[in-house]
Amino acid sequence: MSIIKNILFNISFTKISSVMRMQLRNLSQENFTSGVTKLKTPINTYYNHYTNLDLPKNKVFATYVWIDGTGINLRSKDRIINEIPCDLQMVPKWSFDGSSTGQAKTKDSDTILVPCSIYRDPFRKSPHVIVLCETFNGDGTPTVTNHRAHCASVLSKISDQEPCFGIEQEYTMFDTDLWPLGWPKCRGFPVTTSKLSYCGNGEHVAGREIVECHANACVYSGMDYEGCNAEVMKASWEYQVGTTMGIKAADDLWIGRYLLVRIAENFGTIISYHPKPMGKDQPGIGCHHNFSIKKMREEGGIAEIERVCKILCDNHNTYIKAYGLGDGEENKKRLTGKHETAPFDKCRWAVADRGASIRIQKSVKSKCKGFLEDRRPAGDCDPYRVCALLAETCL
Repeated sequence: MSIIKNILFNISFTKISSVMRMQLRNLSQENFTSGVTKLKTPINTYYNHYTNLDLPKNKVFATYVWIDGTGINLRSKDRIINEIPCDLQMVPKWSFDGSSTGQAKTKDSDTILVPCSIYRDPFRKSPHVIVLCETFNGDGTPTVTNHRAHCASVLSKISDQEPCFGIEQEYTMFDTDLWPLGWPKCRGFPVTTSKLSYCGNGEHVAGREIVECHANACVYSGMDYEGCNAEVMKASWEYQVGTTMGIKAADDLWIGRYLLVRIAENFGTIISYHPKPMGKDQPGIGCHHNFSIKKMREEGGIAEIERVCKILCDNHNTYIKAYGLGDGEENKKRLTGKHETAPFDKCRWAVADRGASIRIQKSVKSKCKGFLEDRRPAGDCDPYRVCALLAETCL
């Protein structure tokens, strides 16, 4: 009888162990396909073997990254270059099929990639690189979603004023069932109040392992990555870049988005920047922009800060259209006057008020110098557009 019990126990233990191994396996491993054959075995061993092969010293992978025709999604492709690039001149221009990315017509699809910034590759590791690119039509004009070209032009005109930006990117993590991580699987909502998720721990947050991987990847890449925290809605987080002079903060934000989506692939997770992904009763997703010029940071700079705040509010109706995708229409769902936002049809600036369109920190007011925070941009905004508009107030 004891022999039968042992046999049954071993069978049960084997089944439990098998289930545990299945639960621990990565989604990409579970669904790995090759042709018409679906493999049901982990691929980490194979993957690690090939990714750790010693490559020739004169063969460097350069991953070209660019913004596609949607204005928010990123595309990428790899190229081998024969030496470690020390500057942009060592990375050649390239081209791609713009008709497949929503950036060109089929009959004239050659679209040009012009490298604009280089980062260390946290996936393949040094000496391999990630190359952020601008996109241009065949005739040399910027594509419709290339807002970097205009931003760079504006910033060059006020370079003597030393413009600085710090950007806060919020986002939401979704499971493959298109429901936020950590939310009840029956399409339910978190039981606990969302206030416990902001900078929260334990049961009040979800997806921290992705956030940790992202933080390390960003720092390794060479971004001016400043930190991260859990946001008000469970499964939403934020990372910050800057404060950085010139266009680098916007460049870094886009590379941060690329790294985040790539890392999420490994966890079977979907990243969303939609400004109001879970309806009117849940907090929204923003991308606050902090801005200053040299005059604001000097003694008595509060006067310049208030001058710019007035310009920003006077031009509110124009600016708000550039503060999110689709002329900012989706952002209107976020800017309701609730959940620490100002109404989309009004603009006001205030000290320490998170319900204001533009906020001035108490420390800035007390020191009479510093920076301003424009809280209107949506999570899916293009930081190049926002930074250009902020800079134009100082022309």
